Amino acid sequence: MEYVNLGSTGLKVSPVCLGCMSFGSKKWREWVLEEDESRTILKKAVEGGINFFDTANMYSMGVSEEVTGRALADFADRDRIVIATKVYFPMGEGPNEGGLSRKHIVSQVEKSLKRLGTDYIDLYQIHRWDYTTPIEETLRALDDLVQQGKVHHIGASSMWAHQFAESLHLSDMLGLERFETMQNHYNLIYREEEREMNPLCVREGVGIIPWSPLARGLLTGTRTREELEPTLRARLDEYGKKIYEPLNDFDIIVRLVAVSRKRGEDPTAVAWLLHQPGVVAPIIGVTKAEQLDAAIRAPELALSAEELDRLEELYIPHSVQGHE
Repeated sequence: MEYVNLGSTGLKVSPVCLGCMSFGSKKWREWVLEEDESRTILKKAVEGGINFFDTANMYSMGVSEEVTGRALADFADRDRIVIATKVYFPMGEGPNEGGLSRKHIVSQVEKSLKRLGTDYIDLYQIHRWDYTTPIEETLRALDDLVQQGKVHHIGASSMWAHQFAESLHLSDMLGLERFETMQNHYNLIYREEEREMNPLCVREGVGIIPWSPLARGLLTGTRTREELEPTLRARLDEYGKKIYEPLNDFDIIVRLVAVSRKRGEDPTAVAWLLHQPGVVAPIIGVTKAEQLDAAIRAPELALSAEELDRLEELYIPHSVQGHE
């Protein structure tokens, strides 16, 4: 596997990132894998050359970080892997147990470090925009963590482009650590990020690491118009049902499968993303070890201009989804 720079940093990452939301505890979501099954996938990912792993404190309310941290400690040398986690969503019922205040960030980074079993986090990201905390407070707290060596790089996730531009400008103006990555909602059937956010990231040298590159499984090629919810996760995934209306986009899914079969490949939705400007490493979540195979092969698939046009031509505008 050929490794790439994470945005404008010198940090080298695999061009696919393993998302760890599906590892943790079924007490959080019924479709989540418990530790034994999670370790099988994490081991296969390491053996397949993936060195980039993304989790969050709120996934399984901390258990995802624990499971991920233990597995990576057993299967990989810490210096060879890149661990990313996130902060924002409530981790308790108190008034200061969520958001991006200095208090919450400082508290949560220590807990994430302990759960992950590491002295530092390679990429610490704000999971969403906090409308109740001044962004300067958030940026100063994150900058302090970098200066202390607890965090090496900082990133952001879904927000409006004007908010991200404001954050980058403020960091530059105040001499603070700036966001190096944008983890945004972007895939073949949701391309609204191409209007403002993606061009902003390209201009600013920010690496794009899209979440939901397979649109919660819709772009795996395993579903039909008649059976849109063939798996436990699909049936129980209320958030997925909120942000996608698959029948409106099913012609694109059919086209994706046709292009892939003609090439003799698995569906090429991840490969399509890797052809887009600024995209560094789509974050792929899996619940079966064999699902990793297609992800690991994706960076090797070179799509022609004709194939890219065929995959893109049926797209229709969507309402903005994923900022919540």
